[in-house]
Amino acid sequence: VQLAGQAVCIGPARAADSYLNQDALLTVAKATGCDGVHPGYGFLSENADFADACAAAGLTFIGPSGDAIRKAGSKSAARDLMRAAGVPVTPGSDGPVASAAESVGYPVLLKASAGGGGRGIRRCDRPEDLSAAFAEAKAEAQACFGNDEMYLEKLVLRPRHIEFQVLADRYGNVIHLGDRDCSVQRRNQKLIEEAPARCLTPELRERMGAAAVKAAKAVGYENAGTVEFLLDPDREHFYFMEMNTRIQVEHGVTELVTGVDLVRQQLRIASGLALRLRQEDVTLQGHAIECRINAEDPVQGFRPCPGRVDFLHFPGGPGVRVDSCLYSGCELSPYYDSMAAKILAYAPTRMETIRRMRRCLEEFTLEGFPTNAELSYQILYHPEFILGECTTAFLDEH
Repeated sequence: VQLAGQAVCIGPARAADSYLNQDALLTVAKATGCDGVHPGYGFLSENADFADACAAAGLTFIGPSGDAIRKAGSKSAARDLMRAAGVPVTPGSDGPVASAAESVGYPVLLKASAGGGGRGIRRCDRPEDLSAAFAEAKAEAQACFGNDEMYLEKLVLRPRHIEFQVLADRYGNVIHLGDRDCSVQRRNQKLIEEAPARCLTPELRERMGAAAVKAAKAVGYENAGTVEFLLDPDREHFYFMEMNTRIQVEHGVTELVTGVDLVRQQLRIASGLALRLRQEDVTLQGHAIECRINAEDPVQGFRPCPGRVDFLHFPGGPGVRVDSCLYSGCELSPYYDSMAAKILAYAPTRMETIRRMRRCLEEFTLEGFPTNAELSYQILYHPEFILGECTTAFLDEH
């Protein structure tokens, strides 16, 4: 906001009164002469009604159409679309949840159809857990997304979380920009992401990339998006998990290894320009890692710890990128997500990148409230991480 040429207060701190208030946002956009709206990666970024409202107001929504968001955003409906398009999906519910759980076998995951960010998800290991978990997840989904539709899928134990970045224009051109490994997570929320995934062979990367392109075409996608897969421990079988119809928090690691500015591509596509990039133009060079710096205390169960930044020093130098709004003396609000910064490192090899990121975290200093930086630093020294063997169960197991 400090760097903006013009800033308008859209409401008080509660998201429902400001960043989720569609009428306020559209009124301000029209009053200030905007011709486009970039929704970022939170709040209304995956809201189909908002995309439609922007179009109705004569504003370009810098993202996919409302129709594409609906197709991909309902995770249960997206599963059906993917199955029809020949994209592998995990066994799950095509009818009542309870009968589906019996047919696919426990453990299972209950998931909010409109969910994201790890919200509205519950694991069930036994039939007797299903009823209470269903009620909890349904209530959380209604509170977070205003939609309590639930579905169920077989829980793949100790998978890797691999996602593919896609770009699509309105002329039917769709490409992918390689993969990201997002397996290091806490409570289904990513902590460390890297590109490319060390566990993928060239053949498997090609198969998964082709499936990601199929997925984007199946929903009639336009703009930047991400297709997320679970990779089985056998490293042969993968399953469609969901499609994120927006730019991702971790898009920076893809930018570093491909040299493609994804937000620039978003603006070009939204302006009606065709993709200049072809699939054969996309090459992955070197390795990139991102650590999310969250205002939270891992020792206290990742309890959010917002507050005042008394002193701040970010790392720098070749191959280092920092995305953050923090500065010494600022207040980090308790009202929104706990992520306070993203530190990215890039180098020719993965081991060099790991060493560079360790140095970055050694240099990073924030006084005023706890962060997860020390935890990330410890992970970067763990043998399992160094070998590239982390699964989504990594933090629970260690």
